[in-house]
Amino acid sequence: MDNELIEELDFLKETLIKSGFFDENEILEIIEEQFIDEEGIEFDKLDIVLSNPPNSNFSRLEDVFINLSKKGIIAIHNCGYNIEEGVNDAFELLVHIQNHNKDAIGFCFYTFEDIEEAIYENKLKLTFGDFENDKSKALEIGMLIKEVLEDFNFNVSWDGTIDNQIEINPFVWDKKYDSNKEYEMEGAFELFINNQV
Repeated sequence: MDNELIEELDFLKETLIKSGFFDENEILEIIEEQFIDEEGIEFDKLDIVLSNPPNSNFSRLEDVFINLSKKGIIAIHNCGYNIEEGVNDAFELLVHIQNHNKDAIGFCFYTFEDIEEAIYENKLKLTFGDFENDKSKALEIGMLIKEVLEDFNFNVSWDGTIDNQIEINPFVWDKKYDSNKEYEMEGAFELFINNQV
């Protein structure tokens, strides 16, 4: 196994551990899937030890997402790998929510790419929008998200347009893995339904 491959594998392993979204078995599964075509990797010998960060910044982010859910915004943690996947997931989630006789005014999420940036560059970007392609509605949602983030003492960097993500900067990623909590689409669905009056 060459050095470049070892570096790639180590980087993925570290990123998955630091993300705080996966247990040891899930991390191993993702790594095996990514490197399935590579020869000479002994997956059973990979040492995966979950980290134990303070979770304080992430807890505040969770509080923001709870607050946004109460305001009718679908808020999704770790939503897809990139923005395109995230938007598709948000629209899919809207259908499930409407099937439960609820409705949402818009969405807010960050992707796994955003998590990588948060881990290695200490800033977290949030994507937002409405479901009707209404620019003024989308802008209102952006303003609302910015306001809630600031209420929870996050430093927000955003140009006030729908063309750019809202950035929390600095944001030290410190999520701890918690087997008792659901995130991603399932978690966002529960969060939204449970916080509607």
